[in-house]
Amino acid sequence: MKMFENLRGRPFGSINIARTRTIFNGVDWYLFGAALAITLLGLVTMRSFSGENAFFEKQVVWICVAVIVFFLASIPGYRFLRRTPVVVSIYTLIISLLMLVFIFGTIAKGAQSRFDLGLFAVQPADLAKLMLVILLAKYFARRHIEIAHIRHILVSGAYTLVVCALVFFQPDFGSAIIIASIWFGMVLVAGISWKHLAALVVLGVMLGAGLWNYGLEQYQKQRILTFIHPLADIRGSGYNAYQSTVAIGSGQTFGRGIGYGTQSKLLYLPEYQTDFIFAAYAEEWGFLGVLILFGLFGVVIVRTLIISAHGADNFDTLFGAGVAIMFLSNFIIHIGMNMGLLPVTGTTIPFMSYGGSHLVTEFLALGILMGMRRYARPSLQARDETELLGAI
Repeated sequence: MKMFENLRGRPFGSINIARTRTIFNGVDWYLFGAALAITLLGLVTMRSFSGENAFFEKQVVWICVAVIVFFLASIPGYRFLRRTPVVVSIYTLIISLLMLVFIFGTIAKGAQSRFDLGLFAVQPADLAKLMLVILLAKYFARRHIEIAHIRHILVSGAYTLVVCALVFFQPDFGSAIIIASIWFGMVLVAGISWKHLAALVVLGVMLGAGLWNYGLEQYQKQRILTFIHPLADIRGSGYNAYQSTVAIGSGQTFGRGIGYGTQSKLLYLPEYQTDFIFAAYAEEWGFLGVLILFGLFGVVIVRTLIISAHGADNFDTLFGAGVAIMFLSNFIIHIGMNMGLLPVTGTTIPFMSYGGSHLVTEFLALGILMGMRRYARPSLQARDETELLGAI
């Protein structure tokens, strides 16, 4: 991709940096505004005008926490993330948390994937995604010239496999797919050769066959079979996918109106605050509302990539690309699952679904990106914001 041409041949850390006048001068307000707008759309969707609003009230608190985390994370410089001991420590901490969740974690919806701390719960898999972006950005930043060598693909894949396996056996199949997607996307951005890409595809098919025979639980197999034949068991394993497509279709052009989604508010659509919030939103807001949502996500992804392309060095560029890949893979899998185009895997949609762990992690990622933006190449700092907005 043209925007990532600066990865090749550019010495690591060769760009001169200068501090900005204010601590929040590096904040991209268009990016932050779009992310916050998506969060508020999700908040309105989970609001019920009758009965209890526990999800709504808790999410208000999480949004406030996430926004605070965003601004705090945008203050520091992140040169320290280039240091190997720091990255290794972060990786070790996340691996330890993913292992401890098997001992001390709480079982919820068939998965032992979170720590219940009383007032709130923490899901390490969300932090693991951001950690993996940092790790891979650090690894490829110094090895981008040698990326065509298969050794670096295998080593980075081994780091990813450890995280992916620990998440998969919780079991959290959706997060495991996203973690694998982050690695695959960042390898592509770093510059993988086509022959190695073909080898990875063959290896992926072989691993998929092995997982089907020895790794997947019966209910996970059933979800995939339901995807192939969605109407075969609409009262059983295909119920969620069927109700989701009904909700999206019933929204038509203008939607049923905020708070008047029958599929969600009458509980025909389960988990509408998390796994199926897009379907609940589409029912209430209709096709026009979906276009608004897609436009806001477009702003988030494009602005993230623009910041990435003007990173101060290879690490910043790769980190920004990894964050965009993390958001995009979550978004595509969630939308595809809700529309019946992908198997139901229980994934959230960035910024919109209920939950504190993923929301704080996503705003933390954006905050780190804003901190890096303060040290971006002069061409970005000098460019008029109106010109940047025109690229969206």
